[in-house]
Amino acid sequence: MNKQPFGPKYPKVTVSDVLGEYLNVARRHWVGLWASLVTVVIPVIAVDIVTPLYYKKLIDISTDGTRGEFSVEALTWVIFVILVLNLVSWVSFRTYTFVMSHLQSAIMKSLRQNAYDYVIGHSYNFFSNTFAGSLVQKINRFMRSFERLTDRFFGEIVPLLVKVIGICLVLWYTSPVLVLAVSVWMVVFFFMSLLFARWKIPYDIESAAMESRASASLADSLSNHTTIQLFNRFIHESVLFGSANKAHGDAIRKKWNIGNTIDAVQSLVNILLEFAIFYIAIRLWGMNLLSVGAFVLIQIYIIGLMRTFWGWSRILRDLYESFADAKEMVEILKLGHGIKDQSGARELQVHSGEIVLEKVRFDFNAGHSVLDGIDMRIKAGERVALIGPSGAGKSTLVRLLLRLYDIEAGEISIDGQSIRSVTQGSLREAISFVPQDPILFHRTLKENIKYGKTDATDDEVIQASKLAHCHEFISALPYQYDTYVGERGIKLSGGERQRVAIARAILKNAPILVLDEATSSLDSQSELLIQDALDSLMKGKTVIVIAHRLSTIRKMDRIVVLDHGKVIEEGTHASLIERDGMYAKLWSLQSHGFIKDA
Repeated sequence: MNKQPFGPKYPKVTVSDVLGEYLNVARRHWVGLWASLVTVVIPVIAVDIVTPLYYKKLIDISTDGTRGEFSVEALTWVIFVILVLNLVSWVSFRTYTFVMSHLQSAIMKSLRQNAYDYVIGHSYNFFSNTFAGSLVQKINRFMRSFERLTDRFFGEIVPLLVKVIGICLVLWYTSPVLVLAVSVWMVVFFFMSLLFARWKIPYDIESAAMESRASASLADSLSNHTTIQLFNRFIHESVLFGSANKAHGDAIRKKWNIGNTIDAVQSLVNILLEFAIFYIAIRLWGMNLLSVGAFVLIQIYIIGLMRTFWGWSRILRDLYESFADAKEMVEILKLGHGIKDQSGARELQVHSGEIVLEKVRFDFNAGHSVLDGIDMRIKAGERVALIGPSGAGKSTLVRLLLRLYDIEAGEISIDGQSIRSVTQGSLREAISFVPQDPILFHRTLKENIKYGKTDATDDEVIQASKLAHCHEFISALPYQYDTYVGERGIKLSGGERQRVAIARAILKNAPILVLDEATSSLDSQSELLIQDALDSLMKGKTVIVIAHRLSTIRKMDRIVVLDHGKVIEEGTHASLIERDGMYAKLWSLQSHGFIKDA
């Protein structure tokens, strides 16, 4: 049986795409970019190009056979010039470090914010098929890759280019033959480094992908540690993680071995080319075509270039590794949002809260119809319950109403406004949703409840908590409303989490209320308390309730029975009992003890 591919299908990303993402943010800081460029170039010119000329002058004066007052003064003047050049270089480079610290931190902050803002806007379907742990890793690697790229560009590529141009110009006036030899060496080394880097990049990409896979496996296991303990599957999970970890380790070893091979070949080429250049210089000196100072100058330049070009190979590899690290995040940034606001989308204006579904069809996969031509009208202020067997389409219908998915065909409207023609933000602001398994932020109870109304006062939070009957257990906690609930609310019981979610919905007080098994985790006593709060909350609102315990929906204005994506029955509790249909059969099973009401 073919295994379903996991995760979205991402677009192809090139180096220019990655650079484009970085430049879009970096161009806003053009003053800092130019300041970094200038302050990093000055030390190269002062120390690496101009200073060696004064060392040449120092040696030529020292070896001209005279040792008079003029020579001493000339030598003293030379060393003072060298001092000034080094001080200028020191001031400029230290300025560069501070400018770059400010520039990089500002841009990296913007990159991470932009990445977060775009990722969080992806659809429910995207997050259903993507590990949260791997997304965190990709965002962080995307940000750190920019740091590596800018460090290499300003700290090494720009100085290298300036140094090469400056040294070639100086050597041209000293010995054109040496310029030719040095140029040949640089061209050979550059293209060799480029070819090696291009050879290595697929292994860098593979290593980054394996790291994301290992991180995702790790996050998946850690977030489900309780299940692992309860089923005693430590060894099983260790083997699964071990497989992903081994693949990452193998990819790293392969990448590093290729890097070691490249270093070995390039170091051998460096030795041979360095010998050839110095051989030519010695011959020229033997023919009195070079002075001792010029010979030393060439040595300083060549040794400096050797060190710089040795770093060039590493620079190229780092650039490609940075591309590999950033590639996965840019793929997500290039992936269009599954659910988008239409151009010119308006704010939803809820006057009464009437909801209309007309011939709504939705398929999860080709050939797997979840809702098939649903027609339904929920009047303003009407309380409607959706029931049916698992997979009937109840939760899917609610997700379509919230535009977590987009319908395949048909129309859903609120007060005559198509939900596809209004902004997603205004649509969801108009709906309070209490899910079957509420997930809370690892924040305080107060912050979680205020998520329904971020500007709520403490008194409003307490009032909502009292209505939801969670004030009692919160007051008994050592830190009360300032208690942190743990990741996903793990420190609270299921019933406590649901009561917090209900308090959040009460505080939001939206005109449309959706309850998806909102009391399923409550005991009978808590449910009786909550039911009073929900009755108050429902007043004046359009309400949709998904329930399996039929005892909780007897008071609904209308009960809609779904099966295989279609409406098969609807009516009041009393009228449906009389029809002897699916609802009557389900009620009989529950009321006669096969599924007892808790």
